[in-house]
Order: sequence, then structure tokens, then C-alpha cells
Amino acid sequence: MPYPSTITGSLPTIIISPQDVANIIQRQGIKETLEGMKSYILEDYLHWDSFDKTPRISNHVSDGVLELMPIANQRQYSFKYVNCHPKNPNKGLSTILAFGALISNDTGQPDVISEFTLTTALRTAATSVLAAQYLARPNSKRMAIIGNGCQSEFQALAFYHLLGIEELALFDIDRKASEKLARNLSNTSLKIEIFDTVAQAVKNADIVTTVTAEYSKANIITPEMIEAGMHINAVGGDNINKTELHADVVKNARVFVEFEPQTRIEGELQNMPDDFPVTPLFDIFQKGESARYSEEEITLFDSVGFAIEDFSAIRYMNDTAVTLGLARPLSLTPDLKDPKDLFGYLTDYANL
Repeated sequence: MPYPSTITGSLPTIIISPQDVANIIQRQGIKETLEGMKSYILEDYLHWDSFDKTPRISNHVSDGVLELMPIANQRQYSFKYVNCHPKNPNKGLSTILAFGALISNDTGQPDVISEFTLTTALRTAATSVLAAQYLARPNSKRMAIIGNGCQSEFQALAFYHLLGIEELALFDIDRKASEKLARNLSNTSLKIEIFDTVAQAVKNADIVTTVTAEYSKANIITPEMIEAGMHINAVGGDNINKTELHADVVKNARVFVEFEPQTRIEGELQNMPDDFPVTPLFDIFQKGESARYSEEEITLFDSVGFAIEDFSAIRYMNDTAVTLGLARPLSLTPDLKDPKDLFGYLTDYANL
């Protein structure tokens, strides 16, 4: 499909704003958006060996971290810049802010520049539910969400729409966050209950999702809370010295990871010895069947977020924006009359 543009010469760059993401969801619904993004993520994981992969580059600063997440295949290069500043809400900002790009390998032309604050939440939820389809017990109905901040609605809706979760048990140290989450999900058929402790919330849960902003090596989930057959979706512990699970919870689970060299540094694996065994997601996706050994097994997705998911997400958002007629072009690179005369553009532009 051609770009909706009147720009001639060099190809325009498609800009995807937060408003565009909201319009996409309003036009096609969040269920279809999550389902579409999940399918793109699975497609790229199935081509795992074709990607040039590296752990993200982190710059730790006071009260936060700034990160660059690059990845490439034979056709395109992608990166995402993302932060995590837990004190941002006190300044009227989201804890996580992000943007990214998709670039042609052939020319270096930026094909897409996109917001990634909303898109990160969507792709994280889509990855969580994709992993759970292979790791959680069939017919799982009850999920506990520990940490009810900015990503919690996306996780809840992904598991509701795509995995069939019917009951949510909520806990946050700020009860207002749980009340906000319950309000935002009030138009679903989910049965929602807010609890006063983590232990109460996780009791009888088929799936436990942790997505806290705790910036320490915390023990939010402890061994006595774990029940046979649980699947743990550990999302919040995604940086150096930032974890959510007691070491014995990890030790007693079968652990699945995105990109092991990154998860060893940033995930729950920080509390494990270097030879602690893990299974990569791409391996279970390629086998195409449930990875559980038994109904009683404890499975853990040590989710830190990996750049292949961002590559998938920006591809999906671009394709969807174009299909829905929402793609907006911007001339991000100069359209040169003489490609060897960059300085001449300054004079030419004055005469345009």
C-alpha cells in the first residue's frame, strides 16, 4: 500500500504519535490490537536466528535509568529509547517514557518514528499472554496482579481477551491504584476484588503477574505464597538490582526467558548462580506446544522486555496505521537535488 503522501524524492518517514495509537485502538478495539501485536511478536520469535541481538545499553542516573534497545534483521534496523523513573508521577509524568524507530538497512532511511510509551505497555502485555499460552495451565481463570500502575490494565485486558481470564485479584501498596485499575476495567465482565496483602491476592490464583515499580531487590512474592501449578509472569523486575521474587521462588520454578544474556543481568536471575538452567522463549514457540511438564509444575516467565518485541510492535503499528489511513508522513531527511551537495539544500530550501 503506498504512503499517503505528496512528498517527492526521498521517501517520507511515517510518524506514529500517542494520538495515533489511541485512534488505532478506538478504530479496531484493544482486543484486535493485542491479538495483532501478539501475532507479529510470535512471527519474529520464529525467525530468532535471523536477528542480530544484543542486551540493551543502560545508563543509570539518580532515581532512574535510561536505556537504548537496538536490534536488526537482514532488512531493517530498529531501536527503542526507554526510561524508568519511579518518581515521575510526582512530576506529572509517566514512570516509563519511550520512543523508537524502524530504519531501512538498504539506505539508512528512517521508515518509521513512533511513540513507545503506550506501545511498550501493549507489547509487554502481548508478550506476557503469548508466553502464558505455552506456560500456564489450560483453562486458567484467575489471575492476581501485584502492582496496579500504568501497565496493569494492559496486562489484565490481554489475559482477559486472549487467554480467557475471568477473575482478577488486585494488590498495590497504594489502594487508589487498585481502585483506578478496577474502574478502568469496569466495562468488562471480569470479577475483580481488591486485597490488603500480597498473600491474600495470590491465594488460589492460576497466574500471578507482578508488575511493580519497586526499585530494589525485593521479596514481594515469597515461597509460602506459591501453590502447585501456578504460572508466574514476573514483569516488574527488569533492571540491575531490581527484582520482585524471593530467590527460593525462582529456584523452585522452571524458568523461561527472552534473551538470556540480558535476563542474567537484569531479571530475577540476578539472584541465581550463573549456571541456573533456563529455557528461551523462542525454543518453546518453535516447538508450538505447551511447555508444561505437569499440572503441578511451577512455571516462571522472567520478563525483562527484549528488543525483538519492540521491532515487532513498531512493525505492527506502522502496518496498522497505513491500513487504517492514519499514517502521517514527515520529511525527516532532506530531499536533495544533488545527493552529493548537502550544503546546497540550505539555499534550495529558501527558494521552495
